[in-house]
Amino acid sequence: MGEHFQPQWETKLNQPAVLKNSQKALALLAVLFGAMTIFAGGRVLAGTNPGYVVFMPLLIYNTLMGFAYVGVGTMAWRNLTFGRNGAFVIFVLNLIVLAAIGIAHAAGEAVAKDSLGAMTLRTVVWLVIFSGLWWLGRRNTAEA
Repeated sequence: MGEHFQPQWETKLNQPAVLKNSQKALALLAVLFGAMTIFAGGRVLAGTNPGYVVFMPLLIYNTLMGFAYVGVGTMAWRNLTFGRNGAFVIFVLNLIVLAAIGIAHAAGEAVAKDSLGAMTLRTVVWLVIFSGLWWLGRRNTAEA
């Protein structure tokens, strides 16, 4: 009667190999997203026309953050706690920048709707990465 019922799917998710592979998948997502961000930002900085008005401070921020994405992804691959903390910082920074460009856009500044959409995507991706790493950390803590 005092036994704790654990659904079969939760038992399978708590296996060490599944947890480690999930951590690696999130880390890989972060690194690939960072590489794509560096590539896209670098192209525009090199003169490629993206087809919309470029808000230069945002372009520079996003391109530099691409390197941070790769760094945090690498940290997440090696250390769950450092990766989770780095993902949280990136998520918060992206959320602040998203709010700032949203306000700038609403005030009539030259911020394209495409930029708002792209920054929203970045923010959501990092929320997912952070949430996943946080969840994995909770699973590891429960195991200990």
